[in-house]
Amino acid sequence: MNVTITDLRRNLFKLADRALAGETVEFLYKGVVFRLAPETNRSKLENLSGQPVVAGGVDLDNATRNLLKEMEAEWEKDWSEL
Repeated sequence: MNVTITDLRRNLFKLADRALAGETVEFLYKGVVFRLAPETNRSKLENLSGQPVVAGGVDLDNATRNLLKEMEAEWEKDWSEL
């Protein structure tokens, strides 16, 4: 993608995002072609961000305690059978 130096100045962050996405961004300044590119390419996995887990109407702390109690009861049962 070729842009003017004025467009580069106006849209620097948008163009930087496009370069991060792998698109070639070039602009001409005083007769010299410049290419905007990240220093290193990031993998697609590095671009992922975590999403919060939402459990509507559930008390997660209480559910965690109950699950732990169930697990411990099963462990004790298994160990008593040995």
